[in-house]
Amino acid sequence: MKPLVALAFAAVLAGCSAQYRNHGYAPMEGDLEQVLVGVDTRETVASVVGRPTSAGLLESGGWYYVESRWRQFAWKAPVEIDREVVAISFDGDGVVENVERFGLEEGNVVVLSRRVTDTNIKGVSFLRQLFGNFGNFAADQFLGDG
Repeated sequence: MKPLVALAFAAVLAGCSAQYRNHGYAPMEGDLEQVLVGVDTRETVASVVGRPTSAGLLESGGWYYVESRWRQFAWKAPVEIDREVVAISFDGDGVVENVERFGLEEGNVVVLSRRVTDTNIKGVSFLRQLFGNFGNFAADQFLGDG
């Protein structure tokens, strides 16, 4: 009887542990270091870090890579605990102008790294939209459980 109770207790305990899921993709810093500002083009960036999923919508502007981390604990709804955005902007000739990484710290957007030739951050309203919805999504919107 004791092994059965111990097994049931272990199953309940395992069911109550937090589960983490990652959604999206943001290139690693080592990959971004290979992207040279003022030298690389859209094609060379695509070969180094890949194309973002939103490239079709944003072909004339920058490329945005978005990665989110979700935590689900027991029966509670999943909660987004982290979001990171990598923005690579291009000039009119398709040459890399800026490479920037943004994250969240205590609910505020912070720059994690930046290599720029132009101090004017393009697409700020798009970044605000990406971060403005932080925590406002339910996982079933992405998983199709609705």
